[in-house]
Amino acid sequence: MIVACISAHGFGHGSRSAAVLTTLVARRPHWRLVISSALPRRFLELAMGPVPFEHRPCQWDVGVIQADALGSDPAATLQALEDLETRLPAQIVREAAWLAAARQHPGEPILVLGDVPPAAAALAARLDAPLVWLASFGWEAIYGPMGLAFAPWADAALAAYRQGQLLIRCPLAMPIDWGLPDVPVGLTTSRPRLDAPALAQLALALDLPAGTPAGVARDRCVLISFGGMGLDLGALPLERWPDHVFIGPDAALACHPNGRVLPQGLRPLDLMPLCGRLITKPGYSSFCEALSQGLGIHLVERDGFAEAAVLQRDLQNHGHHRLLSRGAFVSGDWQLDQPLLPPRLGPLPDGGADQAAAAVETLALTLD
Repeated sequence: MIVACISAHGFGHGSRSAAVLTTLVARRPHWRLVISSALPRRFLELAMGPVPFEHRPCQWDVGVIQADALGSDPAATLQALEDLETRLPAQIVREAAWLAAARQHPGEPILVLGDVPPAAAALAARLDAPLVWLASFGWEAIYGPMGLAFAPWADAALAAYRQGQLLIRCPLAMPIDWGLPDVPVGLTTSRPRLDAPALAQLALALDLPAGTPAGVARDRCVLISFGGMGLDLGALPLERWPDHVFIGPDAALACHPNGRVLPQGLRPLDLMPLCGRLITKPGYSSFCEALSQGLGIHLVERDGFAEAAVLQRDLQNHGHHRLLSRGAFVSGDWQLDQPLLPPRLGPLPDGGADQAAAAVETLALTLD
């Protein structure tokens, strides 16, 4: 049984874990999969596609509470950390008991995969199960720069991370020094699910600008996505680009003549073959998906989250890009008429989901 404890800080952790877990199940179809996360089930079902899983709706970490799609709220984060700390002991006892009872036979082995709630270590310890971390950062690296009040939380997170048996070290990563054996991997991403005829039908349904030869003018089709909180821009920014079509998950896009709402049942990744650029905030999974599909990234600056600077640096090193200040973004100065800046170092390797799944599989097989 694979038990995946996935952060609900944002959808990126779920997308990354889903890419690895679906690949793992393709290799080992008979393995049971339990996803323990406060992420919405509808999101998990979309991310996992046809792969079966059991969902335990548990919150394992807080991450950083966001004031809006681009800003954070340190005071609310501290309060949420304290509140969760009072609930975790009972949750760990309850979930460990459920997992032990859910074994198909008394000796069925369990492996815990953490992305990346520190409390996954306590669950693994109670189950006496091995623990694998799937990480591009740990919360100690985020809380450390947030001030003295966060120091105990950073220290506790680091102590938990050092309890694992293996670190799957993702690209686009902050420094990770947990003292564990590690396996570095390439871009961890799923694949678009639509074939060429389905994409052509979708382009017609969305009334996307035609290109030559017959097809979509990708350079005029722009994905715009800022995660689960969404971001209603108002009309002015889109009006500045009447020859472009903007597609994203936010329902507010339907209010604009050149806005299109992502159809239900599709991920932004599924539309990437129709688009040339992505406007987004710094986000690990968004970067992996866009880089793997050859999209240029127009990156909007983000404050109060230490990972953002690392992602911006790595984007400049490895992806075609433009950088936008928050003011430029809000005003619609999106630089879509400018050529993408080339990467300073060159592309990152792909195939991270396969490499990560193989690492989990290898460790799990030692438990039989």
